[in-house]
Amino acid sequence: MARARSQFVCQQCGYSQSQWAGKCPSCGTWNSLVETTLGMEATRSTQVRPGKVYKLSEVKADQKHRLKTGETELDNVLGGGLVPGMVVLVAGEPGIGKSTLLTQVALKTSGQILYVCGEESASQVALRVGRLEGKVRDAFLLLESTDADDIVAKIEEVKPVMVIVDSIQTLQTSDLTGTAASVGQVRECAQRIVRCAKSLGIPVFMVGHVTKEGSIAGPAVLMHVVDTVLWFEGERSSTLRLIRAVKNRFGPTDEMGVFEMKGEGLVGVGNPSQILLAQRVKNVPGSVVSVIMEGTRPFLVEIQALVSPSQLAIPRRIATGIDYARIQMLVAVLSQRAGLALSDQDVYINVTGGVKLADRGADLAVCLAIASSFLNKSLDSEVAAVGEVGLLGEVRKVSGLDKRVKEAKKLGYKVASAESGKSVSAAIKKLLG
Repeated sequence: MARARSQFVCQQCGYSQSQWAGKCPSCGTWNSLVETTLGMEATRSTQVRPGKVYKLSEVKADQKHRLKTGETELDNVLGGGLVPGMVVLVAGEPGIGKSTLLTQVALKTSGQILYVCGEESASQVALRVGRLEGKVRDAFLLLESTDADDIVAKIEEVKPVMVIVDSIQTLQTSDLTGTAASVGQVRECAQRIVRCAKSLGIPVFMVGHVTKEGSIAGPAVLMHVVDTVLWFEGERSSTLRLIRAVKNRFGPTDEMGVFEMKGEGLVGVGNPSQILLAQRVKNVPGSVVSVIMEGTRPFLVEIQALVSPSQLAIPRRIATGIDYARIQMLVAVLSQRAGLALSDQDVYINVTGGVKLADRGADLAVCLAIASSFLNKSLDSEVAAVGEVGLLGEVRKVSGLDKRVKEAKKLGYKVASAESGKSVSAAIKKLLG
C-alpha cells in the first residue's frame, strides 16, 4: 500500500511546505505549521466516499432510541444516553477517574464492547476491572494498539455496540511523520475514528488529556469534530467528582452529574446536597447555604467567607469555586450600597465540596457570608439564601425558584430570596440583625 504524502500547512494563511518550521515563511506566525495528509487515495481508512442525497422525510431520527451506559448520572448529562454514531470526548486532570468511569460503563453495557488500550496494557485494564469488582464478560474486548488505521480496521471487523479509546493523544498514523500527541497526529487520528463511528453508527468514547493550563491537549479542532465534550472535575482532597457537558449536540449543556469515589469505583450520587452539607459547621459567622441550579437539577451548597484586616496596600480578594470578577463586583456593592467598610479588608470566599458556581442565584448567599464574617454574626443555620444581586444593590428573583424551595424543604431549610428584602442592605439587616 502506497503511503499518503504529507505537507506542513499553516493554520493561519494556508501556506504549505514539505518540512516543519517554527515560523511560517508567508505570514510570519509562530508554531502554526501543522502536518496534514495529502493524496490519501491509497489509504483505505481515509478514502473519500461519494456522498448521497436524502429527502428529509426519508431520514428517521429516533431520539428515544438511546444506548444506556449503565450510569444514570452519566446518562443524564448526555441527554438520556448515547445516540448511534455519537462521539464523546471525556477530558479531565490525571487521576480524576476518567478511565475508571469508562471501565464501569464497559462492564455495565450489554453487548460487545471494544476497549482500545493506548495508555495501558490489557493486563492493567484487567487489574482495574478486578479492583472495581466487576463481572468479567467475554463481550468485553481489549485491543492493545496505538495505530489509528489498525483500530479503525478492528472496529469495522468486530462491529461492537460501543468503542472506548483511552486515549486519543496516544494514537498515531503512519501517514504522518509526527509523533503521537502532536497537533497533526491528534487531529488526523480523531477524524478517522469519527468517520468510522458515523459510517457504522457506533458510539465512541475518547479520553482526552489536559494541559497544565487546564485546557484539552491537542488542536482546537478536536472539540469540533466530536459530538459531545464532557469535563471531569473535582478536588483530590474530596471524594466528589463532577461531570459537565461543555458541548453536546444531542442534549443539554447545563446538566451536571455527581459521583462519589469509593473503594468499588465511582458511585452516582442521587442527592448531592446531603453529601455537600454533611460536614457543615453550623452557627459560625461566614457560613451561608444557597440553592443553585445545574440545568434542571437543584442542590444545596455551603458558601464560606472570611473577612480579616489587610496588611497590604491593596487588600486580597481570593475566591475558590466562584468567578473572581464576580466576587470583586459583590464586594464593591457591599461597600457602596450596604455600607460595609471592606476597602481595607482581605476577603476570602470558598465553595465547599469542589463545586464551581456559575449560577447567579448564589449572589445573595455570597453577600450574606461576607457580611456575616465582617460583622461577626452568624446566620440562622436553617436559612438558605437565593437571589441575584445587581449593581444597584437590589436582589433579583432567579429562575427555578419553586424547585429550589422544594429541594431546600427536603433538608429542612427555608429559603430567603428577593422577597425577604428588596436590597442587599435590607436582607443583611433582616437576616443578621
